[in-house]
Amino acid sequence: MIEIPILDMSGKQVGAERVDPALFGGKVRTQLLKQAIVAYRAGQRQGTVRQKSRAEVHGANRKLYRQKGTGRARVGPQRSPTRRGGGRAFPRRPRDFSQDLPKRMRRLARDSAILAKMQSGQTVILDELRFDAPKTKKFAAMLTALNADSGCLVALAARDEGVYRAGRNIPTLEIKPLAEVNAYDVLRSRRVVFVRDAFASLMAGRQAAAVQG
Repeated sequence: MIEIPILDMSGKQVGAERVDPALFGGKVRTQLLKQAIVAYRAGQRQGTVRQKSRAEVHGANRKLYRQKGTGRARVGPQRSPTRRGGGRAFPRRPRDFSQDLPKRMRRLARDSAILAKMQSGQTVILDELRFDAPKTKKFAAMLTALNADSGCLVALAARDEGVYRAGRNIPTLEIKPLAEVNAYDVLRSRRVVFVRDAFASLMAGRQAAAVQG
């Protein structure tokens, strides 16, 4: 069993949650994590680059000078790929770099990433996340108290505009609803903070999946 501390907004521990690693696959699937991260990063590529071939660059298609009699090396058109300003021999074209992963693989990758963070002690549960006003200073102070100011993912049960506005100016912070969290989000954050209701939702989903087999 893995014990996850429950902290309040001041960083004081108010409890703990015991988690069975079997609910998250029992072991960290490193190969699956790599596959999921490569797929996610590939999906972020724009793929809009476009270069011109020799048929598309500006210029005449005649020889620059005659074949024989000049004493110089023979040449072709100025649009030739071998000449400065000519077209590319194999121009890059727009393409889709995205890679499809089945839904089950994406879920297993996320579970493995969360399990890895739990095993390394980089996961905490926040008892409550609420601000009287959306102030970045208060949010930053809370992250410092949680030892999560050097890179943190905060997982919410649902979208909260007040929490988002309070933390959006912190460059090392990412705030997401639990349903939108993926393996890449978890692994690139040094610390993962689950709000208590979000963690309860996560555990309920894992327990239901375990019952279904």
